[in-house]
Amino acid sequence: MIVSFLFKNFKMKDLFINRFQYYKELGEKTFNQVSDDQLFWKYNEESNSIAILMQHLSGNMVSRWTNFLTEDGEKRWRNRDSEFKNRIYSKIEMLEIWAKGWQVLFKALNQIEEETWTETTIIRGEKHTVLDAVLRQLAHYSYHVGQIVFIGKMVKDDEWKTLFIEKNDSENFKIEVLKNQNQFEIQENSSPVCYAKSDEVRDDYKI
Repeated sequence: MIVSFLFKNFKMKDLFINRFQYYKELGEKTFNQVSDDQLFWKYNEESNSIAILMQHLSGNMVSRWTNFLTEDGEKRWRNRDSEFKNRIYSKIEMLEIWAKGWQVLFKALNQIEEETWTETTIIRGEKHTVLDAVLRQLAHYSYHVGQIVFIGKMVKDDEWKTLFIEKNDSENFKIEVLKNQNQFEIQENSSPVCYAKSDEVRDDYKI
């Protein structure tokens, strides 16, 4: 009932698809900035490279999302430990493995119906509602994509191009977002200096 009330105007799976897509793109924007050699860079022997993290994410996705509603998400044929041993030797190979995982994920998400969210699915023998299982995977993937981005920043150093808001540019970013919104959806004085959707300077800031 709560789910249908909150999401009566759109499908919840579309919300999740958009959010998973967001993290997929963050990973890919990082891949596009690093060289083949940098994909395999590790801070130390106990750390993971971008390639290994990608390999693990794809392995997890293929296991969790294959027959998502009818089988345990931890498949017997999965060898999780091997995902943390480098088996990738080029960026092309890495992107193929990466794409395979996401393809399985989005196919499974698209099969979820609105009445399915409260049904039960299994991960490693533990029962989850479908909603909880999807949230679990979203948190897992965002965690590892964050690691991928951080490694990318380390190896690129001052050549790194930010994927988010530039430092000290939060206010300009907010103003640009407001400019793109419907004028009825934003407050009249949305900018600290100018009126919303206008170059007119507020009285407080006139010289």
